[in-house]
Amino acid sequence: MSVHVRVQAEPFDAGAQTARLSALSTHTGGVGVFVGQVRGGHGLIAMTLEHYPGMTEASLNMLAHEAVARFALTGCTLIHRVGRLEVGAGIVFVGASAPHRGAALTATSFLIDRLKTGAPFWKREEYADGRTQWVDARETDEDAARAWGLKNP
Repeated sequence: MSVHVRVQAEPFDAGAQTARLSALSTHTGGVGVFVGQVRGGHGLIAMTLEHYPGMTEASLNMLAHEAVARFALTGCTLIHRVGRLEVGAGIVFVGASAPHRGAALTATSFLIDRLKTGAPFWKREEYADGRTQWVDARETDEDAARAWGLKNP
């Protein structure tokens, strides 16, 4: 089993990360992947993500190890970008490999739902008209995390 966690400003290569997960074990039968990107609309041109170094990596590691244990994964990768990202840029790579596709896909859903509420990131949106605003936590994200049976997501 392999856990790979990174917080970085640089873009990630989703294809290379998927290939790495596929090659981790001869017991891997499926790889689930989610790539999140900056979504445009309403004049949004960029998003700046800030984090608390050390704490953020520790939180992501805990989530990854929880997924490995919960879904019997052969591998797990979480890469989250920070800094200023323009519309269309990749923000997050979540990947899980497992002996069976169901576990890999379910683990990927679990990880992205938990990542939205269980990792210390702060997001500020930037608009074409010069406005900026901090993004508040969404109740739908909290609901998704609670759906996994967690009392305090």
